[in-house]
Amino acid sequence: MLRHWKKLAVFSLAVLLILGISGLLFYRHLEHKRLVNHGVTEEPIAVVSTNTVAERYDLIVAGTDPEGITAAISGARNGLKVLLVDGHDRTMLGGLMTVGELNMIDLNYSTEQPFFFSRFREADYLNKGIFQEWYDQFDTTSFDVNVVANLFYKMVKNEPNLDLVMETKGMAPLTDTRQGRKIITGMTLTLKNGSERRVLAPAIIDATQNADVAAEAGASFTLGRQDIGDTHSVMASTLVFRMKGMTQKIWEKMGKHEDTGIDRTSIWGYKEAAEYPSSDPSKVRMRGLNIGRQNDGTILINSMQLLGVNPLDPASIKKGIEIGTKEAPKIVEFLKKRFPEMEPLEYDGVAKELYLRESRHLESEYRLTLADVMENREHWDDIAYGSYPVDIQTTSDGRIGTVLMKPSQYGVPFRTLVPKNVDGLLVVGRSAGFDTVPHGSARTIPIGMATGQAAGAAVKIASESNMTLREVSNSKEKIRLLQNRLRKQGVDLSRPKIPEPDYMKSKDYPGMLVAANMYLTSGGYDNDQWGVGDQANVQRFFNALRTVRALHPDFFSGEMQDALAGIADPIKADLSLEQASRLIASAMNLADPPQDKATETLLQEGWLLQETLDGIKDKEKLTNGDYFMLIRDLSKHFLPAENVDTAGK
Repeated sequence: MLRHWKKLAVFSLAVLLILGISGLLFYRHLEHKRLVNHGVTEEPIAVVSTNTVAERYDLIVAGTDPEGITAAISGARNGLKVLLVDGHDRTMLGGLMTVGELNMIDLNYSTEQPFFFSRFREADYLNKGIFQEWYDQFDTTSFDVNVVANLFYKMVKNEPNLDLVMETKGMAPLTDTRQGRKIITGMTLTLKNGSERRVLAPAIIDATQNADVAAEAGASFTLGRQDIGDTHSVMASTLVFRMKGMTQKIWEKMGKHEDTGIDRTSIWGYKEAAEYPSSDPSKVRMRGLNIGRQNDGTILINSMQLLGVNPLDPASIKKGIEIGTKEAPKIVEFLKKRFPEMEPLEYDGVAKELYLRESRHLESEYRLTLADVMENREHWDDIAYGSYPVDIQTTSDGRIGTVLMKPSQYGVPFRTLVPKNVDGLLVVGRSAGFDTVPHGSARTIPIGMATGQAAGAAVKIASESNMTLREVSNSKEKIRLLQNRLRKQGVDLSRPKIPEPDYMKSKDYPGMLVAANMYLTSGGYDNDQWGVGDQANVQRFFNALRTVRALHPDFFSGEMQDALAGIADPIKADLSLEQASRLIASAMNLADPPQDKATETLLQEGWLLQETLDGIKDKEKLTNGDYFMLIRDLSKHFLPAENVDTAGK
């Protein structure tokens, strides 16, 4: 009997060992398969413009980036006669994503993902609709430029209601004034051959990267970080460069680099690339690598940061491309020496267009705020959702960027597409109505494509209802009709119950929100680095005030040179309420308050609120959250109310 049990035990162990080895081999097979790109190289299809441009259309879409293509397809599928117009010397569709070779997609993931073997299963994305229809045809985090350009062209050519005109030399909106309001009536096109064509249309969707058509039509915008007081900078631009000679062996070896992520078409990480010794750090720098894999053995790298480029000045853009083109071969040589696994690769040129991350932000019927994103808000007119991290890149003047936080799922209202002062016009893409900080998340291509789909359908509803687009944007009945129509056309507007983020439970959250809007704090990818409860020190508060002073010099007119006089080691000195108040008085250039009366003076003058002071537990040792709240009190005097008083609403 004992011998029988021993045999059974040995047999069982053998079976378990075989199953374990088989499971390990199967896992390694899946892991290898996950990293193999089976994409096939394609030659670009010649893009042909329509033979005859009609005198009148129901809708003109300006711009052939993914947002514009989606808007045009949506309009056509909703029964509109649509003209899609490119305003650059482009010979392929896809704009920045193809001509600019920015082939990595910043995906917006749903909060609900596959549980079992999620590493090897397709993720669930927000919005779906035309974006998902497009994405399903290549299904990778980075795409082959020619494949996607051809795909876009096929999608456009499959729409009988859609005409396409490429390589125009100029696009100028036609406007009229009715009942005291400016309204779109069409567009004047300067065609490739230099001839002009006047085309009438009751609606234009501006999908150009800088909203150039909307700006020329008279729509108002803020520029760059102007809404937070910074009138001089925007996020840095990038010139994508190529390397050739990629093999599967090299790809998998690169994916093993420390703190680096990989799938079959994307690698992200290589933070040491930022060590690159630039030939001119005031003009060009490097950050960690974002690498997109092509089907022909090349890779595209989105990591070069160009500083000082004015995104609205063609001469500045041209100069930026020249600087980047000169620097790219030097960067490649550095990468080959710094990372041995990249040594076999070779330089293969740069993209034709510059990646301009930020320029205009539309003054719209509703502006997306940081509170909307941080609080995962929903709105009655949401037509898209976002969940991408608030990714703030290095600015054009050289200040470093950060990942501010990671939202779960926030809504994008239709009103963010509607200009305040021009009718018959919608703006989709990164120049829509997003404040500069939430723009760090909302500027992604999937959100732009979702808003493009909504914009095309909205023009049809406005036409059917004999209403202006602004009237539609303020009608709950018509917005419900728009949302229902989008659902029937494959858009997912569902929203799971999202718990309140932990950071909102802090009593100092209102101050943290204001501080985050001025880049004084950030939560990182896990939303746990805010430091609200950490003990503050004099140096950190001084630095914060100096940052705020730089953003709002009219309010903070003090020089602050002598503010730290008498403090031996400010970075080790606890920050008391009275010390903070004296620093504030110095920054504001107020008359020196009596000894130990700075807080009382600021309170009496209305600069600080009693309820804020009552919320400070230890007035001799302030926390970061305490001084965030002090800054919030001050900001009521120089920031728009919607950027101060919206926390928790």
